[in-house]
Amino acid sequence: MKKRTAFSGILRCLKPYAMWIALSLAAALVAAAGQLLAPFYAGRAVDCILEGAVRWEELAGDLLAIGLSSAGAAAAMWLLGVSNHHIVYGVLCDVRWMAFSKISRLPLRYLDARPYGDVANVIVADAEQFSDGLLLAFNQFFTGIFTIAGVLGVMLVMRWQVALAVFFITPLSILAARFISSRTHTSFRRQAETRAEEAAFVDEMLGDLKVVKAFCREEKNEEIFGEKNEALRRASLRAVFFSSTTNPTTRFINSLVYAAVAVLGGLSVIATAGTVAPFTAGNLMTFLSYANQYTKPFNEISEVLAEFQNALVCAGRIFSLVGEEEEPSDEGLPALGRARGEVTAEDVAFSYTPERELIKGFDLRVKPGMRVAIVGPTGCGKTTLVNLLMRFYDVDAGVLAVDGKDIRTVTRASLRENYGMVLQETWLKEGTVRENLVMGRPDCTEEEMVAAAKAAHAHSFIRLLPQGYDTVIGDEGVLSAGQKQLLCIARVMVCRPPMLILDEATSNIDTRTERLVQEAFAELMEGRTSFVVAHRLSTIENADLILVMKAGKVVEQGTHEELLAREGFYASLYRAGFSG
Repeated sequence: MKKRTAFSGILRCLKPYAMWIALSLAAALVAAAGQLLAPFYAGRAVDCILEGAVRWEELAGDLLAIGLSSAGAAAAMWLLGVSNHHIVYGVLCDVRWMAFSKISRLPLRYLDARPYGDVANVIVADAEQFSDGLLLAFNQFFTGIFTIAGVLGVMLVMRWQVALAVFFITPLSILAARFISSRTHTSFRRQAETRAEEAAFVDEMLGDLKVVKAFCREEKNEEIFGEKNEALRRASLRAVFFSSTTNPTTRFINSLVYAAVAVLGGLSVIATAGTVAPFTAGNLMTFLSYANQYTKPFNEISEVLAEFQNALVCAGRIFSLVGEEEEPSDEGLPALGRARGEVTAEDVAFSYTPERELIKGFDLRVKPGMRVAIVGPTGCGKTTLVNLLMRFYDVDAGVLAVDGKDIRTVTRASLRENYGMVLQETWLKEGTVRENLVMGRPDCTEEEMVAAAKAAHAHSFIRLLPQGYDTVIGDEGVLSAGQKQLLCIARVMVCRPPMLILDEATSNIDTRTERLVQEAFAELMEGRTSFVVAHRLSTIENADLILVMKAGKVVEQGTHEELLAREGFYASLYRAGFSG
């Protein structure tokens, strides 16, 4: 079923290139015809020489015909190559675009459940393997089919007895190719899956190389990589073994065809000598040339079938990604507009997987302008709550609302425009400092941008950069981790959204700068609803409301003083982690 799905997907991708495919077929037909004419006139030229006196006029005409047919075939092959490359690389571009654009429409649930390296491997390596197989098919399959049909037709007209011998031996080549290709598909699928696993592991290790070195995991990771590499070696050898048996098998059968033509043709020359319609030496030479032309496409087509199995496997992985269920569309829903900042949750339930319950019966009421701190042990649901607020995930049950509107009834873009986020993990795009700061609000003035940078205490180090605000930066290299985080804070200050989400936003900043940034945050949060995921006292002691989470539930709510007075879970958490 997967093979059929992949094949139908390939046909859909080829549809926009119908004109180029027609041109490719025409070029393949002309090339096959040119290759058929050259041996025919070569046989006639031989007869002009062998039959007593040389017939120079006929010989010159035959030689001219050979040259013209060969030139026509060469020109057609060049046009065939141009057409096929246009088709295949156009399809490759389309397929990669389809896969890449699909990622932006997939729910985070899909991406969180898979290694990023595996998904990247589909777009890069699998797409490349798919295009290689498709190009081989276009270059060799159609010319091979036309050549086989043309040669067989001419041979039947010239000497049907010899042609029948060729015709009856040929099915052996087809059966051998079918037997081999049925086994190569499974082998190539396993190879593609193993290669994706290895790519995902390498991507993970490179991304977390500092962690690997910190925990001295180099030898263990080398051991794991060695196992995956060995598995890929075995899978590749098995796939190559089956695919490589195609050529020698078909060559053996082709030799049988050539021998049959030589023996039967030679006997026909002897038997028909002196008759009204003799089978001449020139005819025999033409037949032997046709035997080579007839069997060569079988070699190529067998090779194409073996390689195309790999292409089908890779295409299946691509179209499997493209066919994944997308995030539900919010087209036609109204925009939220600029929110006041009231956030409510009523009996909300959510889990990443059905068998593992995470959040159940969650209730919350946050008034506009409140500062809400979210605390709790690792895995209690703090980050999950942020994902739900931003609608990166939809709730399984209950209602999560902003300003009384269920967030599922408004567009995601309008909801997210009302939030400013500063997370533990910073993100900066490749560009200037200026471009990074105004990313969320391109129309802001120079004065507003500089004021936001000063408020975030980023202006001082920005001025020391080689080109100041016009210095090109990226996610790595130019800035320290603390400076990156200050830029992210400044970026939010430029936008000044009505609601904020701060996930341990000062974790990479030294104590002195943190105090200054806290003052900036206090000014930024003034009059804005703020959710602060915190692990330290300095970020929660002034909160209007503290949500204490445990096992996906809010077990306590209140101010810092109220919760300490209750001597409950928050008090034990505070004494264990915050008070020292």
